[in-house]
Amino acid sequence: MAVSPLIQTVLLLICSNVFMTFAWYAHLRNLSAKPLIVAVLASWGIAFFEYMLQVPANRIGHGQMSLGQLKILQEVITLSVFVPFAWLYMKEPVKLNYLWAALCMCGAVFFMFRK
Repeated sequence: MAVSPLIQTVLLLICSNVFMTFAWYAHLRNLSAKPLIVAVLASWGIAFFEYMLQVPANRIGHGQMSLGQLKILQEVITLSVFVPFAWLYMKEPVKLNYLWAALCMCGAVFFMFRK
């Protein structure tokens, strides 16, 4: 059974965002006592795997969506990955601001995907 290009794109973007969120923020929790170069190198190592997923996702998605639509999809997925990461991994409280940001993203999706 073939998976549609849109589903492939979304799944790859979700996976790539998990890697990138860890690359960008996990060092704040795990490596804060280490020299900055250690955090940078660890983040680069994680980001490599993000790019191994992000680049194919963008190539597959660009065949189905405009560049603007692909970018907005990426941002919605980023927020969808970031909120659980911040709450579960970084132990930060989920605030109402996340909801307002998500509603703004819904508006962006509406405008980018309307005919």
